[in-house]
Amino acid sequence: MTTPAKFDPPAGGEAHAAALAIAEAEWAATPGLGATLLHSGTFMTGAAIVSFWVLCALIGTHVGLQDPYALDLLNAVLPPSATHWFGTDQLGRDVFARVIAGARDILTIAPLATLLGTAAGTALGLAAGYFEGLLDAVLGRILEALLALPLVILALGALAALGASNATVIVVIGLTFAPITARTVRAAVLAERHLDYVSAAQLRGEPAWSIMGSEILPNVLPSIIVEATVRLGYAIFTVATLSFLGFGIQPPSPDWGLAMADHYTLMAGGAWWTVAFDALAIASLVVGVNLMADGVQEALDR
Repeated sequence: MTTPAKFDPPAGGEAHAAALAIAEAEWAATPGLGATLLHSGTFMTGAAIVSFWVLCALIGTHVGLQDPYALDLLNAVLPPSATHWFGTDQLGRDVFARVIAGARDILTIAPLATLLGTAAGTALGLAAGYFEGLLDAVLGRILEALLALPLVILALGALAALGASNATVIVVIGLTFAPITARTVRAAVLAERHLDYVSAAQLRGEPAWSIMGSEILPNVLPSIIVEATVRLGYAIFTVATLSFLGFGIQPPSPDWGLAMADHYTLMAGGAWWTVAFDALAIASLVVGVNLMADGVQEALDR
């Protein structure tokens, strides 16, 4: 978020003092990022959606719902009713309870993967943008080669080699997101690299790691925040996709992508509820995160 620049009007007694007072008042009246976000309808709508699913992940299985793991084969594939709000699946499990419980794994894995990818990408981008030259050229070619591969294909190959587990999914998704974040951070660092405050730090004899961490990083942090928020939406979708393909979250988890993989064949028989509500949950969570990302971008651009 840009803040109005202070100006120093020509000296001139009372006129100077009045102009300076006006400038200081405008500066003080500029809202911070938090206040701007609280007044952003886009951000608050997204935050409400995400908060709902976070609440479901935290306490969804402790509010008197039916057991999402309980089997009832005599009541399998029942349509939505007063007893089972979202119907039952092919094993008689309550779909509503499973949709609520399914938020937990995806809201654990996706944020951790995003955090890992953002941290690794930020480190690579800072190094490439600050040192430039040979290091930038070598890292640039490696990152371009990784970015040329489709994300899901790259993740599938890594998971096939390492084996599917929650920890592996976090690491694989995080590392596949790192090149994208690194490219964004590198571009932001290059815009700051030759500014006076960096040159002054170099003249003071500060080490490179200190200049990157304490001088440049705070000034490129807005770009990193926006990138991380956008990546979170992609991470949620990627986790669901990998689970649907059998390489992500594993049974007996009520994960949404896994539930869709188990029941999509029932759609042909008219049992739409076994898939539709999980798909809507994924879509709503991704939309909520993207709305938050748009709100953050709008706030930082002001």
